[in-house]
Amino acid sequence: MPLASAYGLAKHRDGRWEWAIAPGVSPSPRYQHAAVFVNARLHVSGGALGGGRMVEDSSSVAVLDTAAGVWCDTKSVVTSPRTGRYSADAAGGDASVELTRRCRHAAAAVGDLIFIYGGLRGGVLLDDLLVAEDLAAAETTTAASHAAAATATSNARLPGRYGFVDERARQTMAEAVPDGSVVLGNPVAPPVNGDMYADISTENVMLQGSRRMNKGVDYLVEASAAEAEAISATLAAAKARQVNGEVELPDRDRGAEATPSGKHMSTLIKMPDSTGSNSVAPAGVRLHHRAVVIAAETGGALGGMVRQLSIDQFENEGRRVSYGTPENATAARKLLDRQMSINSVPKKVIAHLLKPRGWKPPVCRQFFLDCNEIADLCESAERIFTVEPTVLQLKAPIKIFGDLHGQFGDLMRLFDEYGAPSTAGDIAYIDYLFLGDYVDRGQHSLETITLLLALKVEYPNNVHLIRGNHEAADINALFGFRIECIERMGERDGIWVWHRINRLFNWLPLAALIEKKIICMHGGIGRSINHVEQIENLQRPITMEAGSIVLMDLLWSDPTENDSVEGLRPNARGPGLVTFGPDRVMEFCNNNDLQLIVRAHECVMDGFERFAQGHLITLFSATNYCGTANNAGAILVLGRDLVVVPKLIHPLPPAMSSPEASPERHIEDTWMQELNANRPPTPTRGRPQVANDRGSLAWI
Repeated sequence: MPLASAYGLAKHRDGRWEWAIAPGVSPSPRYQHAAVFVNARLHVSGGALGGGRMVEDSSSVAVLDTAAGVWCDTKSVVTSPRTGRYSADAAGGDASVELTRRCRHAAAAVGDLIFIYGGLRGGVLLDDLLVAEDLAAAETTTAASHAAAATATSNARLPGRYGFVDERARQTMAEAVPDGSVVLGNPVAPPVNGDMYADISTENVMLQGSRRMNKGVDYLVEASAAEAEAISATLAAAKARQVNGEVELPDRDRGAEATPSGKHMSTLIKMPDSTGSNSVAPAGVRLHHRAVVIAAETGGALGGMVRQLSIDQFENEGRRVSYGTPENATAARKLLDRQMSINSVPKKVIAHLLKPRGWKPPVCRQFFLDCNEIADLCESAERIFTVEPTVLQLKAPIKIFGDLHGQFGDLMRLFDEYGAPSTAGDIAYIDYLFLGDYVDRGQHSLETITLLLALKVEYPNNVHLIRGNHEAADINALFGFRIECIERMGERDGIWVWHRINRLFNWLPLAALIEKKIICMHGGIGRSINHVEQIENLQRPITMEAGSIVLMDLLWSDPTENDSVEGLRPNARGPGLVTFGPDRVMEFCNNNDLQLIVRAHECVMDGFERFAQGHLITLFSATNYCGTANNAGAILVLGRDLVVVPKLIHPLPPAMSSPEASPERHIEDTWMQELNANRPPTPTRGRPQVANDRGSLAWI
């Protein structure tokens, strides 16, 4: 039986190596194929299906993008690990696809070139040599030297694409191209037993090649090749030598512009902003120019499909749905008692709730833990938080989550689509960071906060929680958490649990520093925060009533409306709160030698939004916030190479069942709908606020 599985050696944090199944589902099972790596992408070519049949059409070349964790086909559609569906149009007789229909061939990768030689097609022994040039990777490392040539041959060298061409036409075709690149023309193949390709002269190859530059083979594996631009840049940096603690790249990769910190670094990377223009970001951290998106459809041929879209294709990225609300150590951790029985509360919570594919909202609203079990869970988690620093010091790789607001179903969907923190998932290879606002607004705040606390207890070195503005008693008493505790645990136990969890919130760390280059917080830097040390100096436990302006700015401030609005402005969330402009962001990065700020706190339509020319990212993980916003949810995946990849989910369509058909759901929904109606959001950005509006946040 031809197989479609792929395995790789994964390295555990303790140094052990283990064979692991590669993510995704390959386009078609095969054997007698060839596979080579170019940078972080495994290119699989040709192969047989069984019974003498060869892999055909667009799936004759398949690419496993190990950086994004997906298999790509020639139409930039990738298969989902959840369903295994595969859908792509046939290549329409494209010459390069026909050339790659072969088995028992040899393949090798040299730099950005892939060479395929010989093999069998049917009963015919082949003697041709195919060459593919990964133009995206090549252009990343030779952009300066090839700028003029790329302009002269713009039709021949399409960024982010590559295709196959017979080597026998390569040299003559190269003569017509100033920079010696391969023109993707009509390939040459000898006529064999009525094969569809006749022997074509070199002159005809050049003529037909010039006609076919803009179509055909250049779309092969478009998604994967486009991502090579980001990956190869980081690989070049990894190969550079260390000079005085900073990375120094070869002369051809050097830039001469200053970083936000005012220092000159050896290379600078262009990062697209929301306006489509390029801005300069420091070497090391960069936002991947493609995001991974789960298709909104839940059924049919497109159900479960995954696409990689250009960051600049997100039309709603600049729209915030500002639902404002008035609203050390490792050694010490080792002293914690980790000898918990199999029936301990954290294990019970994880077994009951961590079901990425199987979790369904409980029909009975009674919570499954009693107040004593929640007290034990809080005690265990609090012991860990008390020995952690106020600003966590973390390493890549890491997944970053924005606001969840009790929308536990969205958390399970994100775990299902992009990996879950368990031994059966990816907790051995990647950390998890949550940026606060775990409770309020949604209907399952208890599930959300108890699972995150249980995961923290089980994986204290890999799961990290920081505080949001809703992790405060005076706020979550208004916006749903207190009411949910009472409704699901009874008045006496519910109020006691609400008080206990809020005492725990006062111990949560307040920010996280990743690789000393990226700072993560819930709100922002506001008017008062100029140095990371100001956050580190905040003593915990700390309550909102403590009155610290640093704490208020950290948990409540927002960026201004867009990059053109600088300085400090009043915040629509309420008196005493501010918004900060891109100038403040750049000043903060300069003061602290940082390259990126990641924050949450604001609902944005695409789940993430760039600000300050990409030096600040707003992240929001709850979809269709408050049941009205219809926004997507997102997480950020930061790889070891410090490339940031946004990964999105769209809101699910409304349930088919009516309240009459599902009285339990109707009862479950009513209290939160009424609560959200009584606590309306601030107006969407740019909309004027009516004076003395009793429904406004300022009035509340």
